[in-house]
Amino acid sequence: MRRLLGGLFRSLSVVGLALAFAFFAASLTPTLMPRSYIVQGVLSGVCAAVGYLIGVAAVSLWKYLELPYRGPLLSQRIAVLICGLIVAVVFLWQAAGWQNSIRELWRMQPLESAEPFKLGALALAVFLVAVLIGRLFLLTVRWTSRRLDRFVPRRVSNVIGFAIAVVLFWSVAEGVLLRGALHAIDSSMQRLDALIEDDVPMPADAARTGSKASLVTWDGLGRQGRHFVASGPSASDIGGFWKGEAREPIRVYVGLNNADTIEARARLALEELKRNGAFERSMLVIIAPTGTGWVDPAAMDTLEYLKRGDVASVALQYSYLSSWLSLLVESEYGAQSAKALFREVYGYWTTLPRDKRPKLYLHGLSLGALNSQLSADIFDVIADPFQGALWSGPPFESRMWNAVTAGRNPQSPAWLPTFRDGSVIRFTNQENQLDFPGAAPWGPMRIVYLQYASDAVTFFDPRSFYREPAWMQAPRGPDVSKSLRWFPVLTMFQLLFDLMIATTSPIGYGHVYAPEHYIDAWIAVAALTVDPGEVTALKARFADAAAQQGDND
Repeated sequence: MRRLLGGLFRSLSVVGLALAFAFFAASLTPTLMPRSYIVQGVLSGVCAAVGYLIGVAAVSLWKYLELPYRGPLLSQRIAVLICGLIVAVVFLWQAAGWQNSIRELWRMQPLESAEPFKLGALALAVFLVAVLIGRLFLLTVRWTSRRLDRFVPRRVSNVIGFAIAVVLFWSVAEGVLLRGALHAIDSSMQRLDALIEDDVPMPADAARTGSKASLVTWDGLGRQGRHFVASGPSASDIGGFWKGEAREPIRVYVGLNNADTIEARARLALEELKRNGAFERSMLVIIAPTGTGWVDPAAMDTLEYLKRGDVASVALQYSYLSSWLSLLVESEYGAQSAKALFREVYGYWTTLPRDKRPKLYLHGLSLGALNSQLSADIFDVIADPFQGALWSGPPFESRMWNAVTAGRNPQSPAWLPTFRDGSVIRFTNQENQLDFPGAAPWGPMRIVYLQYASDAVTFFDPRSFYREPAWMQAPRGPDVSKSLRWFPVLTMFQLLFDLMIATTSPIGYGHVYAPEHYIDAWIAVAALTVDPGEVTALKARFADAAAQQGDND
């Protein structure tokens, strides 16, 4: 074993090893999300492997250019190993403090230890697996090149061998492993979606979607659809809070199994809206759900209270997968579904008398926000526009959000932009930021983005590979660590891991939006008049309910 380890050590690139230690150490610094030792260990192992790859590639390029090169001495290898271990230990010692710099801002219990031994062991295992895969890749390149040497010049055979190896490894990774995993996830999510939960019975009220009188069958709604139509506040709940009369909110949902095509599901949703009398309410919201079909109760429950139940909402399921997987494998499907639903509802809405139809709004969270933004073309609705939209946690790929953020007023930060005079689009976060100084009165269409500066789904930036994102510049968001630093290449991988765990944050941070933060946004979007004392009381009610739910979980 000692001989095997010694041989492995001597075969490692010294430059690559030095960069691996540097990348490992820097990966322990904070970005947006606090990380467990498991997440941090995998991330650090991946980053160390990336650093090693860069070092090996740099040395290979140097040799390929036939520049003078002298192999490292054993003493140099040992010196790099010792220095690297010292740096790793120093950074591991600070890791808990860096994680706590986020946890303190988020009012989380501080870590006593970052579990450095477990973290380091996991990172080493990931690094070694990555190195072994890299060596298998090189063996494939060399084996292929040798068989081509008899037909073409050596350097040409090397290039062809490298290209063949890339295609081969990519085909295995993408065509076999990735697609196989996605197929397994899709199948399991489909079975879970079809599961009828015992604690969510079919509605007895004929006016509800999924009841025996409904055009939408209960079984076809899927897990998220059944939960959406069966949950939410009742008229008595709402009336009890306001100490007055309230109406029963209308919720319409159509699942993937309720009709065979997107167009058929959209038409079914419209007919169900008509059946329920949704167009007789004062407000109608077209919702684009997340990838799994989930509709954030924090958004709709608060609106239904604010409108005293006089609101109808409708959503269309388009996937079983979580948002980031749906975005990866079927990104256009969600947009097509959102467009079809908007086209059906808006088309009918425009035929109604303007003084008797409900005000029309759009809403979406996460991938739903991206698809909702794509659902309506401004040139198609400019003659008879809808009244507004509330989009929360818009993903970094959202074109409209990107364009508005890039075109923000120069004095405003990227994590909380002000756009032109604020008469059409405004941004807010945990605190109500909608009435900023110098804002013009709202125009006929009101659009609000609710976003947290700590939300990696919104602020992941692939270009952080080579440049510092604008949101990292001072002043930073109130929920972003001051210890965060940008590193070329490395920061992108840190943010990528933040993106994957963004929904594990406590409520009110990361990608988990608190109901009380929706209240001011809805008041602005829907132009509601609510007494400030009542707003405070409503926020307290939802904050207490969320805290109690968190304690139960």
